[in-house]
Parts: sequence; structure tokens; C-alpha cells
Amino acid sequence: MRVVVCTIVHHPADARIYHRQIRALLDAGHEVNYIAPVDPQDFDPERTGSSLRLTAVPRASGRRRAGAILAARSALARHAADADLLLVHDPELLLALPPRHRRPPVIWDVHEDTAAALSTKPWLPRPLRPPAAVAVHTAERMAERYLHLILAEQGYVARFARPHPVVPNTTYVPDVPAPPDDDRRVVYVGHLSPDRGTAEMIELARLLHPYGIAVELIGPADARARAQLEPAQAAGLLSWPGFVPNDQAMPQVDGALAGLSLLHDEPNFRHSLPTKVVEYMARGVPVVTTPLPAAAELARGHECGFVVPFGDARAAADAVLELAGDMVLRAKMGRRGHAAAQRSLGWPSDAREFVAQLESWAKEKSPAGHLPISGSSPPGHFRPGGFTANRKGPECGLAGRSSRACAHLSRAIGFSQPRSRPGRACGCWPCSATRARCGLPVTPTCTWAPPCGCGPTSPRRRATRCSCGPSSRSTA
Repeated sequence: MRVVVCTIVHHPADARIYHRQIRALLDAGHEVNYIAPVDPQDFDPERTGSSLRLTAVPRASGRRRAGAILAARSALARHAADADLLLVHDPELLLALPPRHRRPPVIWDVHEDTAAALSTKPWLPRPLRPPAAVAVHTAERMAERYLHLILAEQGYVARFARPHPVVPNTTYVPDVPAPPDDDRRVVYVGHLSPDRGTAEMIELARLLHPYGIAVELIGPADARARAQLEPAQAAGLLSWPGFVPNDQAMPQVDGALAGLSLLHDEPNFRHSLPTKVVEYMARGVPVVTTPLPAAAELARGHECGFVVPFGDARAAADAVLELAGDMVLRAKMGRRGHAAAQRSLGWPSDAREFVAQLESWAKEKSPAGHLPISGSSPPGHFRPGGFTANRKGPECGLAGRSSRACAHLSRAIGFSQPRSRPGRACGCWPCSATRARCGLPVTPTCTWAPPCGCGPTSPRRRATRCSCGPSSRSTA
């Protein structure tokens, strides 16, 4: 099986994409063409092997995304013909897919609650966040009809109308965890941003510094976090090496006093299990986490760490000092966490299911959908021309706010809007479920299906008032 894997948002050595999914495909004997913002020094031939080919594209960052999307579109078009599957990891890549008749089945790996995550994106102006969220929800509805989806969290299932397999963020669990070392340190592994507790971890480092306990933060940081971290590192409060590949970062966790997960109470985090918590448990390191539901359930249920209030660096410091002063407690929590990870949080079993699911989809001759979109979405959404003020009825609601994005998604995902037909129901949302759409006699209030939402009636028929919008009259 030949699989094209593509990301333009994530780091090319992302733990889920590269170290788990791509590695699982390669271990199963499949070939992978990886389209990503790769750096040759991170992917030398010794590391990649003969079954993995790399295609470099720019990285999408902040508002600078158009160039990366265009480059990904070109790369996907070149490699789709020879592939059995396309596996994409970013919602932006829905705009870069080749035409449906020129591509194999497509899988979108849904990493996060994208609409909820918009509230934490500083590059997106606040007034644009609601319409952007509408566009994201529309994209998700469209995608699940025409693509295969896999979900990173069980909590994402409720967002979708159809069932989709869940591929959780489990990890590799060593047979025996490393013993606690003599270095008094706490660690954090993952992306660094204010909503992930950067300020709290800097304050924690300041509180622990008099006790000789070091704080190590491992991972890339956004611009706001860098502005906080660089002065703290210059002052000697903490160590921040930046991004470290997952297979090198995990050994640095071994033996630590505690692993930190001080994420804020954000909508995007409430239904997710922080992967870092699973990784700390797998390495036999006690967890200090905020009370996000999934993380708190693991820490309390397995008695493998402490749960501290949101934004409370002092409570986190007290937890670390308790572990530093009680080596027996530290060892017990580490063993409990490792045992729980061995039982139910190991990646190898999930890897086998992941590969089997992809192999099953690769045998299909066409992607998941190929079915007409029903009344759950306004047909006008998928018309490239979009909505205009005098071409939509009041019931069309927020559809016009995301019409341009939906038009691009329509072309990318492969929806084909039927041409207008006299004597059928009009194409706006309420009329999509009328008697005419069901093949029954046409309602007298809707005489024509325009190509985009409510609109003028056909010039070949005398018009009546459309039930979905303002009256419009023409003569035959």
C-alpha cells in the first residue's frame, strides 16, 4: 500500500504523525510519501529508510497560509495518481485536495476541536472568530460526507453526525520505567503557549528555584510564549531547548520528579486528553495536572499524580515539593502510572487497528461519500459563486458568512451542484426537504431550483412568491 501523508501546520516530526502513524505504516511494510515542511537535518536517510520519501513544502503559520496551501495542492496533485490513500492532518488541506476523479480515497485525521481552538489563535481577529467557526463546522459536515475521518479523541465523536473510528493519542510504553534520578527537576513536553500554562510554569520555576529544583520545558513555543520564556531562561530560572523530536524528548523525561500539564480551562482542551499526561505515566513519572476532565480522571483514578487548580502555580509548587520530600510516594505514583499505561495506553495495539483500518479503506474504489448532501446543509453553500444579499431568504441564517470558504471546499472535496431545473423546489435550506425534493408534486410556492440558495425564478415560467425569501416575479 502506498500512502501519501500531508501536513503543513504540524512540525514534520510530530509525535502523532511521524513517530506513531508513519512508523506504524512503515513497520507494516507499506510505502509512505510524506509531504511536510521538512528540514533535511531532521530527516536524514538513515532515519527515514527506503520506504519513506519526503516532499518539502512551506509551513502554514499565522495568517501566512495561502502559499503553503498552494504548494500542498501542487504536491498532492503530483503524487495522488500513484497512491492508494491520501492521509491529511490539517483542516487547511481540505482546500488543497485534488479533484475527486483524480485521487484515491482521502482520510482526514481530526487532531483537535478546530472551531473551539479559534478562541486561542492571536493571529485571528476577534470579530472574525464566529464566522470562522461557522466555516469550520460547515467544512466538517462536508468532509464527513465525502472523506473518511479518524478522530484523535473520543470526545470529538459528538461533533459529527456519522460514526468515525477513534485513533487515540496513546504512546510507546517501556517494559520497565527508569528509576528516579538524583537530579531534582520537573519537566514539560509539548507545544508552549499561554493557554498551555507558560506563565504558570515560569512562576513555578521562580518558586522552586530556592529549593534547587530545576524546571525543563521541552517543545516549540509561539510568539507570545517566546516573549515570556526568553527572559526567564536568560535569568537562569528554567531550561528551554526548543523543539526536540519525540524519540529524543521522552528519555529526557525519565527520572524526573514530576511531569507538568498546567493547561487552562479552554473549550479545545475540555474534551481532550493531553498526550503529555499519557507520556509521563508511560515513563513512570508522577503527573501534576490541572483539573481538565480526562487528565484529572487518570491522575486521580490511578493515583499517579496531583490535580491542582487552574492558574495556581503555588499549588503546583506544593505538589512538587511534596514529591521531592517523599521518595516513597514519588516511586509509588510512578509505578502506578506506568502500570496503567501498560494496561490501556500503549500505542502498538492501537497501531495495528490504525493500519488495518487504512488497509480496508485502500481496498475501496471510491471515497466515503459520493452521496448527495441532504437537508443538513444548505445547497447554496456549495455553489462557487456564493451568496449575495438579494439571493438568500432569511432562513438561510449564517450560511452567507462562510460562503467563500465553502465554495473553495466544494471544489476541493468534490461536490457537484446540479444545474437549475424548472419546476423543482428552490435550493435554499428549508426547501431542500420539500415535497418536490422528495419526488412528490411541486409546491406552488417554489417553482425553480436556482444554482445558489434562494433567487430569481426561471424566465421560462411565470413566477410565484418563493416561500424562502422575498417575492420575485418574471414573465414567460
